[in-house]
Amino acid sequence: MPSPRSSDVDDDLRRTIRIASVPAGHVYVRHLSTVTPDPSRATIVRLPDPHPDGSARIAAERWWPPRMLEPEWITDHADEFDVFHVHFGFDALSQDVLAEIVDALRREGKPLVYTVHDLTNPHHATPEAHIAHLDILIPAADELITLTEGAADEIERRWGRRPVVIPHPHIVEPAEVETALAERADTSGEFHVGVHAKSLRASMEPLPVVEALAELARVEPSIVIHVNGHREILDSDGAKYEETLASRLRELADSGSIRLRIHDYLSDAELWRYLASLDASVLPYRFGTHSGWLEACLDLGTAVIAPDVGFYDDQGPVFTYRRASDALDADSLRDAVLAASRAVTPRHAPEFRASQRDEIAAAHADIYDAVLTRVRVAR
Repeated sequence: MPSPRSSDVDDDLRRTIRIASVPAGHVYVRHLSTVTPDPSRATIVRLPDPHPDGSARIAAERWWPPRMLEPEWITDHADEFDVFHVHFGFDALSQDVLAEIVDALRREGKPLVYTVHDLTNPHHATPEAHIAHLDILIPAADELITLTEGAADEIERRWGRRPVVIPHPHIVEPAEVETALAERADTSGEFHVGVHAKSLRASMEPLPVVEALAELARVEPSIVIHVNGHREILDSDGAKYEETLASRLRELADSGSIRLRIHDYLSDAELWRYLASLDASVLPYRFGTHSGWLEACLDLGTAVIAPDVGFYDDQGPVFTYRRASDALDADSLRDAVLAASRAVTPRHAPEFRASQRDEIAAAHADIYDAVLTRVRVAR
């Protein structure tokens, strides 16, 4: 958590701090707001996402590509925000444009806060482009935030700056948790394990994971393997059809080794019902840093089985399997599933999540106060 708030922020600033969040509409950012307002801290107001078509409309659902990540937007709207807070959405920017954004913020006297969610970009097959972005944002930020101590250690080792560590907030709303759990079927005597073959990111490699799980299910009949996947990668006419993956999954399904469900993108409510129906969800990642999927599972009481890459085991309680030399250690995956099947599944209770969210919101308010104070003193 951040250092104590500065006491010399004036009353007007303490009442309201306007944040240009990039983006504001992402569930992570939405859940940085407080559940129970704290009158001793500033009221935090996050600007709505500008519509990506450049019109005056607000982006109700689609915030990408973020219009705030344009030097001209910063110049034109500088009187509308106090702090610029970057989370996601800079993937497609060139290094030059990202540097221009930093320069525009400096010209306008606006502090930059950057939350380092990813040390490797899950959409990129190679790390160089993302590292180049980090080489600009991390040194330039007036304050850095990350989600785990492990990530903070890595950032300090590589860039010489120690971020404030603030945990990931909940993903699933409390009412949605209760609805999803109420619809869960009785599966006593079976242990249901899911792998989600959604539209494949570069970081995902589901097939070796499914093969190992199918082998386990053949010798442990009480373990049931569910594989869900999107039509665009598993239907032959899909826009991103993966023939090898699709053919093998159908073979495994036809042999009874897995239960395969192919569908369009799930709504949030459908996704929560799916996750709640599982006893465990396997993250089929080759690399990564943190995971919102992990947090949703913890909200719903679904065990998480995660690889020993990134900082998943630092983010929350998980059962870990190994990836050695960028290859899956199938035995360790099967051991992790068996361990999960014998354990009591952890779940973050709604009361804990509400209290945690207030702490997270307070930590952010303190950081915004502090960076604004530093900017004022420097003038």
